[in-house]
Amino acid sequence: MIERVYFQARKSKYLSDVIVATDDQSIADKVKSFGGNVCLTSPHHPSGTDRCAEAIQLLNIECDAVINIQGDEPFINPKQIDLLCSCFEDGRTELATLIKKINDNAVLFNPNCPKVVIDRDRFAIYFSRHPIPFLRGVEKEQWLERHTYYQHIGIYGYRTAVLKAITGLAPSSLEKSESLEQLRWLENGYRIKTATTPFDTMAIDTPDDLERVVADFSAKRV
Repeated sequence: MIERVYFQARKSKYLSDVIVATDDQSIADKVKSFGGNVCLTSPHHPSGTDRCAEAIQLLNIECDAVINIQGDEPFINPKQIDLLCSCFEDGRTELATLIKKINDNAVLFNPNCPKVVIDRDRFAIYFSRHPIPFLRGVEKEQWLERHTYYQHIGIYGYRTAVLKAITGLAPSSLEKSESLEQLRWLENGYRIKTATTPFDTMAIDTPDDLERVVADFSAKRV
């Protein structure tokens, strides 16, 4: 799976390099076996953001921005990566992420699918596990007909200086409440640019997820 994610990322026209940051020697050995670049990091990081920051420091990399791609996203599309990178063409962008229009009530009301509210310039206002805004006087079954809601897609980009700064921030009250690290950045005044992708992602977090993705992948190859 990591090999597939790695080579999907290599197809991006914006990325100058792709590096797997991991705390597991067996993963590092696997990456080396298929000719990939890898960096061993501390096993004590609370998030991928912190792991990315350490990798940049250890490798002494100088770059404009860093893209954090999860290793459990085998269907990551290079166009998604390019779209995220394009957010940094806006000089106001400090961090960036992707969003997708929600068309299914099951997604809208699933607390495991974070939602995001954006402003007119497509900067994030807030992330929540609950649908926002609340449509007063409207039956929940009709919310998607009355308002456009967006699901958050968990791929991030950071200007390098911002990445170093946010890893030094203490967990915030909003972050603790929703268990969403991006709220720490918003609460500390950082601006998160969003871009809308039409592509779904299929992260693998459990054995059931793996079975579902293998079945889907087999179907796509038929």
